[in-house]
Amino acid sequence: MIFSTASQRFYQEIHQPQINLAKAALYLAQEEYPQLQIEDYLNQLEQIAAEAATRLSGESYPLKIIQTLNQYLFKELGFHGNSSQYYDPRNSYLNSVLDRRTGIPITLSLVYLEIAQRVGFLMVGVNMPGHFLIRPVVEEMQLFVDPFHQGEVLFVEDCEQRLGQIFGRPVAFRPEFATAVSPQQFLARMLGNLKQIYVSQNEPAKAITAIDRLLLLFPGALADQRDRGLMHYRLGQWSSARQDLEHYLDQAPAARDAASIQALLQRLQNAEAE
Repeated sequence: MIFSTASQRFYQEIHQPQINLAKAALYLAQEEYPQLQIEDYLNQLEQIAAEAATRLSGESYPLKIIQTLNQYLFKELGFHGNSSQYYDPRNSYLNSVLDRRTGIPITLSLVYLEIAQRVGFLMVGVNMPGHFLIRPVVEEMQLFVDPFHQGEVLFVEDCEQRLGQIFGRPVAFRPEFATAVSPQQFLARMLGNLKQIYVSQNEPAKAITAIDRLLLLFPGALADQRDRGLMHYRLGQWSSARQDLEHYLDQAPAARDAASIQALLQRLQNAEAE
């Protein structure tokens, strides 16, 4: 398999001892936007952070820092969640989020995390069920920030209420809901969104590009390998489809969809024989 220059840079970045999330996200975007200048967007993040730092004036209390960042990012700069066009793929590309000041929970969280890091306020992403949030790394309190909703501050009780709304039943907060995601998991969440969008929009070639990156992050992800095979099948790329689907069945012979994948492989064999 031949990877583009952007994919090669992404691969190199995710194998660094310390992954630079902003860089990795921009390498993801460079596949869709080949003329994208990485340094321009990194500089933009630096400039936003420098301006935010002047507003903080040495502030150290976490809630005050969050309030100040919220005021600057969401009120002054106008970053906001794109509720009306949530599944627009541009919401998943960092350069477009910075250009348009709009995104989805994961990409707005990335912007917030990058700015917080640059002003010396450590925060992490958390995969709260149904909605991505971030939280400050402070021992004296447990609170969460929702960048998709203008930096709304949530405490545990608020999270339980939000979870109840999402799932339609009471959901008790569990400690794992607050566990920090790794950079690899963060990037996989971004790519998973893109994969789902492109599959639903019937753009199998772009879905394959997203899945290729997911498999760079997690080579053993069998569901992604299966899905890539299905996308190759949609494109009529029989050899690539067969390779992915056969590998999936070899590794997961008892999978729930094994029979349907086997039937698809039989159709592939028949098509290649014609």
